[in-house]
Amino acid sequence: MTLKEAQVHIDEWIKTYGVRYFSELTNMAILTEEVGELARIMARTYGDQSFKDNELSKNLGDEMADVLWVLICLANQTGVDLEQALQENMKKKTLRDAKRHQDNPKLK
Repeated sequence: MTLKEAQVHIDEWIKTYGVRYFSELTNMAILTEEVGELARIMARTYGDQSFKDNELSKNLGDEMADVLWVLICLANQTGVDLEQALQENMKKKTLRDAKRHQDNPKLK
C-alpha cells in the first residue's frame, strides 16, 4: 500500500466507522500518546528497562502502526499529501546532507 492509498483507506474508514475525525489538537495529543507507547516498548526491548507484567503482550509493529495511523489522520485533516511531502523531504535531506554524515568522524 502506498502512502497515498493509506491516506484514502484511512479516510474511508473514518467516514464509515469513526463518524468523523477527532479535532486536530486531539489527534496531536493522541499522536504524542502513541509515540510514548512506542517509546516505552523501545526502552524495554532495546534499552535498560525491563517489561512490567502487564506490558509483555505489547507489539512493536502494532504500536508503530498506531503512530502511523494518527499521523495519516492529521495529514488528511490538514490537506498534506504524505507521499509528496516524503519525496520532497528526501530531496531536501539528500541535498543538505550529501556528505555531512559520511564526513562525520563520530559515525565511523
